[in-house]
Amino acid sequence: MHPSHLSELLYPRHCPFCDRLLRDDEPYLCRSCAKNIPWIRGPVCTSCGRPLDNEQGEYCGDCRKRPHLYRQGIVPFVYKGQVQESLMRFKYNGRAEYADFYARAIGMRGKESFARWKPEMTAAVPVHPSRFVRRGYNQAGVLAEKLAAGLGIPDVSGYLYRRKKTAPQKELTPADRRKNLDGAFGVRDGFRFPSRVLLVDDIYTTGATMDELAKTVRMHGAEEVWFACLASTPGEG
Repeated sequence: MHPSHLSELLYPRHCPFCDRLLRDDEPYLCRSCAKNIPWIRGPVCTSCGRPLDNEQGEYCGDCRKRPHLYRQGIVPFVYKGQVQESLMRFKYNGRAEYADFYARAIGMRGKESFARWKPEMTAAVPVHPSRFVRRGYNQAGVLAEKLAAGLGIPDVSGYLYRRKKTAPQKELTPADRRKNLDGAFGVRDGFRFPSRVLLVDDIYTTGATMDELAKTVRMHGAEEVWFACLASTPGEG
């Protein structure tokens, strides 16, 4: 038996949206979900990529309030409904195979941007070792590897680490999120980032995590930093 066939028997592939088992002729999504992919449509924030309520605006309320240390971001979906449920399974229920579709979705959404940006490496937001042990993997790291492979660039997530175990961001105010993350990330001794770096995470909320990680990689060689996330929470205004 071919190794890939054995792998699918032991770890059968599921549709990222409905979690139904996929057939051989369904490489990423089941046929039903493939007809109704919930892409972000309409105008988006020039900075973070989340949808805008005001078609005349350029930035979302969050990005108008504070400048960011990254240049721009790519986000294909809003973190709600079936996308939220999908990411919870990806994060906590071991559905690492979802990353194949996630990376493809980001690649499709960001095709033109990536061509302009020309990132040289991807780097995922690192998790604390205790969370890695509990989940069994870093979901952002798996996504970064798949995205890097699609872009034909290396993924250097292994050179980043979490200095401290931070409180869950969802429980904090925007100001406390930034304080919580201050000095949270480190870079392995001797590693220098190239000029153009693409940061990767699963969910974008206020930008506090991306800003802190952007600060870290810029302190170690990067000059231009962008990000890609699968989904963002709805912004303000």
